[in-house]
Amino acid sequence: MTWPSVQINQINQLQGETDEIERVLLFVGTGGKNAGKVLPVNTQTDFNALLGEGDSTLKSMLNAAMLNAGQNWSAYVRVLGTTETGDGDNKTVETESWAQAVRDAQTVASVEGVVLTDAIANKAAINEAAVLRDELLAKFGRRVWFILAVQEPQQGEAWADYVERLSALQESIAASSVQLVPRLFGNEPGVLAGRLCNRAVTIADSPCRVATGALQALGRDDLPVDGNGTVLDLATLQALEAKRYSVPMWYPDYDGFYWADGRTLDVEGGDYQVIEYVRIVDKVARRVRLQAIAKIGDRSLNSTPGSIAAHQSLFAKTLREMARAGQINGVTFSGEVKPPQDDDVTISWQSKEKVAIYIVVRPYECPKGITVSLLLDASLTESN
Repeated sequence: MTWPSVQINQINQLQGETDEIERVLLFVGTGGKNAGKVLPVNTQTDFNALLGEGDSTLKSMLNAAMLNAGQNWSAYVRVLGTTETGDGDNKTVETESWAQAVRDAQTVASVEGVVLTDAIANKAAINEAAVLRDELLAKFGRRVWFILAVQEPQQGEAWADYVERLSALQESIAASSVQLVPRLFGNEPGVLAGRLCNRAVTIADSPCRVATGALQALGRDDLPVDGNGTVLDLATLQALEAKRYSVPMWYPDYDGFYWADGRTLDVEGGDYQVIEYVRIVDKVARRVRLQAIAKIGDRSLNSTPGSIAAHQSLFAKTLREMARAGQINGVTFSGEVKPPQDDDVTISWQSKEKVAIYIVVRPYECPKGITVSLLLDASLTESN
């Protein structure tokens, strides 16, 4: 016998929106007030009130990022503290570890990327960034990429010597999440950060996209010079880009400065040599992770054909959403990825309790090298 009763259950199908951390970055650097604090900023923030009245690299890069990102830009700032030891001629100033500052900021700021505004001069900081991505992924499941500022030419250093020094700096390092940005004009790391956060385009768009507009607030009005006063040329920028540096550029007879490409330190032939591929796969991973967590212990995910078909559709949801395109005045604006094909999500049961899910992400093609060939037709034709 069963006692008469009615039970009503509310089923949460997890169909709501998830927080978007894409286009939100953490800027870390020295200079200014509020050292040791994680500070939220946006287009309405008074940087002088927040960071102090004096000039600082951190403040100028934040301003450059805001100007290049445009509307609805927001970010976090972590000012590094300094400690003085000794006195007189023996006094030394030590700066707080930037990597530790990023770790501490995780309690407040979940971000897509980190921008280190203090220029690096050795491999240690690059390796530290690569390790930090793996650490944040292991501890929090967070996928973070990095923009590291690199020193400009020093006194007496010619462009050729500078290229040689920077070639050695990145040599033998494999870090697909790290971008090295030389400070030639001054504000390049902030400019690139802002360009990547511009909401007029998607995260799948390259920073080299000319239609996005010219770069703003590079840091100086004339071309940079090396340690001997020689003006920067395109050949030097091309050599740096070939060595996996992310640099600005210009086109002769075309006004404005633009970006060359969002190069990363991925290995030769790797899938993630440009930042847009890192970003779209990171975005898919963040959203699929939430879906997978919700399926822990859920027996509706099983090896029956019906379950596998249903969950192939479920785990393809992120790809379908990212593939949505728009059309304005006959011009199609592509989504972040191509629409998923039938076999782009594969579910394979390894045991009674373990299942492996494989997802294929297909980026759109992007024209970074365009060749136009002209043909002359000098044949006689009859005119009406």
